[in-house]
Amino acid sequence: MSAKVSIIIPFYNCPYIEQAVSSALGQTYSNIEIIVVDDGSTSYAELLAPYRHRIHYLGKQNGGTATALNHGIRHASGDYIAWLSSDDIFYPEKISIQLHEMLRHKAVISHTNFNYIDESGTVTQFGAGALPMTRRELLETLTRGNPINGCTVMIKRSLLKRVGLFDERLPYTHDYDLWCRILLAGYSFHYVNQPLIAYRRHPGMGTIRHESSIVQEIASVRSRYRKPFHRLIHRHRDV
Repeated sequence: MSAKVSIIIPFYNCPYIEQAVSSALGQTYSNIEIIVVDDGSTSYAELLAPYRHRIHYLGKQNGGTATALNHGIRHASGDYIAWLSSDDIFYPEKISIQLHEMLRHKAVISHTNFNYIDESGTVTQFGAGALPMTRRELLETLTRGNPINGCTVMIKRSLLKRVGLFDERLPYTHDYDLWCRILLAGYSFHYVNQPLIAYRRHPGMGTIRHESSIVQEIASVRSRYRKPFHRLIHRHRDV
């Protein structure tokens, strides 16, 4: 039997939610479940009405993206977890290609390249993701910031049981923190150098609206992991 993939879509007052859900439903890989976690939305929830019979809809009080992701993961039944932001888009073969690569390489976590799109969905930059990196290069890059787009990631659910879920105390950098914990636990990221998602940049996106808070939170995460990362880099000079 083919592996089951759970796609978690956190949703809070996002006008693009319909496009995100439609892209998840349009996957060529069939053994999926789509879990939309409504994080206390007051707008645009009606856009989900045509899809409610094809998705798992979970409502909760507003608590932020990390809480919504964790809520979805706890209700997921898939062997693998993928995260799709409500303003982004999965290309049709995203799950199929990425899962095939993970199974072929026996990877427990992977990320992919991506394209940038604007409000209208027009591609503004192809292949905007990071270049392929060795484990040591990724470790060194993470000491400066987060090069991994969370919506390109697919992770084996059993790995989350080992390292823990997203840190709900971090409203904006919960993904950065989790990647650090995974690497420190001894696991490696497999990279699929193919754009499999469209990442939308628009004036209402959180990275623009909360830029100053995000900068502070990034500095906090970097400070937390700097010493253990430098020790790990020192031990892996030949990686």
